[in-house]
Amino acid sequence: MSAPAVEFHAVSKRYGPVVAVDEVSFAIARASLVTLLGPSGCGKTSTLRLIAGLEQPSAGRIMIGGADVTTLSAAERDVSMVFQSYALFPHMTVLENVCYGLRAGGTRRGRAREQAAAKLALVGLAGYEHRLPSELSGGQQQRVAVARAIVLEPQVLLFDEPLSNLDAKLRRRVREEIRALQQDLALTVVYVTHDQEEALAVSDRIIVMNTARIAQDGTPRSLYERPNSHFVADFIGDANLLPVTIERHDGEQAVVRIGPAVIKLLHHGVPPGPAELAIRPRAVRLGADRGELTGRIAKAAYLGDHMEYQVAVDGLAKELFVIDANVAVPLDTGASVGIVLDADGAALVPP
Repeated sequence: MSAPAVEFHAVSKRYGPVVAVDEVSFAIARASLVTLLGPSGCGKTSTLRLIAGLEQPSAGRIMIGGADVTTLSAAERDVSMVFQSYALFPHMTVLENVCYGLRAGGTRRGRAREQAAAKLALVGLAGYEHRLPSELSGGQQQRVAVARAIVLEPQVLLFDEPLSNLDAKLRRRVREEIRALQQDLALTVVYVTHDQEEALAVSDRIIVMNTARIAQDGTPRSLYERPNSHFVADFIGDANLLPVTIERHDGEQAVVRIGPAVIKLLHHGVPPGPAELAIRPRAVRLGADRGELTGRIAKAAYLGDHMEYQVAVDGLAKELFVIDANVAVPLDTGASVGIVLDADGAALVPP
C-alpha cells in the first residue's frame, strides 16, 4: 500500500508568541482534492506554506510521498503552488511563463516548449502561447498559472485562494475546471479557501480550521449534515443555531425539547443535557397549519428564485432564517405561521 501524499505529525508553527499552527496532524491520500477551509487567521494558509516548504515548522514532522521533508527547502520538495495573485511574469509570453520552471530545472528549450504547449492545450489555452498575461482575462491568467504548476508533474499541487480575484460566475466555471483537471489527471491537490460553497463544490474532503487547530475533518456531506461544534455548524453554510435540551436518548434518536415543542432527532453521540440544534434554512417549512413550532414573519425578501424570511418563533428568543422556494404565493410580513423542522436538515451539536 502506497504512503499518503502528505502527512502532518503534530506540526506547529510559531512566530514568537503567536501560534499560527498548533499541533496539527492529518494525512492526505494520493489523487484526492483536500481543502483547508476556515476564516482569516485560522492557520490554513500557514499550513499550506508548511507543505510547500515556504515556512519551516517549529515542531513536528512533515512527510510527502512517504519521505520526511521537514527540513527540506521549497526547491527540494516535489510540490508546485498556484498563488492567489497567479505570479505570472508580465514581460514573458504565456508559453514562456509555463516553460519557466522546466527551463530553470535544466530541461532543454525545445522539449520545455513542447511540454508547455501540451499543458496549455490541456487547460484550454491552445493558441494563446504568444500572448502576454496583460492580454488575458482573469480566468485565462488563472489557467496559465495552473499549466505552469502541472507542467512540472509534482507529487502535490497546492492552490492558495485561487479564485478570489474572479467574479462570481467565473469562479463557478473555473472551480469546475480545476476539479475536472484534478480528476482527469489523478492529481493530489491541497486547496485553501475561506469560501464554504467553493469548498463543498470541489472537495473530496474538507479540513476545517479554527484558531490554528483542526475543528473538524470529513467529507463535504458529513461536515454539512453532521457538524461537531457550534463553529463548524455556523461556518459551513447558513445554519440556525437554537438552544435545546436533550431530555434522553431513545436508541439512536434523542428526545429534544426546543422551546415549547418536543421532537426526535438522531443524536450522533451528543449526550443528554443542554445542546444546540443546527437547522439549515431550507429545512424549515412554513405554512398556515400548526407545526412543531409557531411564529410570525418578521421580514420577507424576494430573491428571484426563492424567498428569504426572518421568522420570530413563539417561545424562543432567536429568529429563524428560512429559505422558501415558493415565490408564487409569498408570506406577508406579520403573518402567523406554523413551523415544521425537516430532520434531514437538522443536527444536534454540543453546546
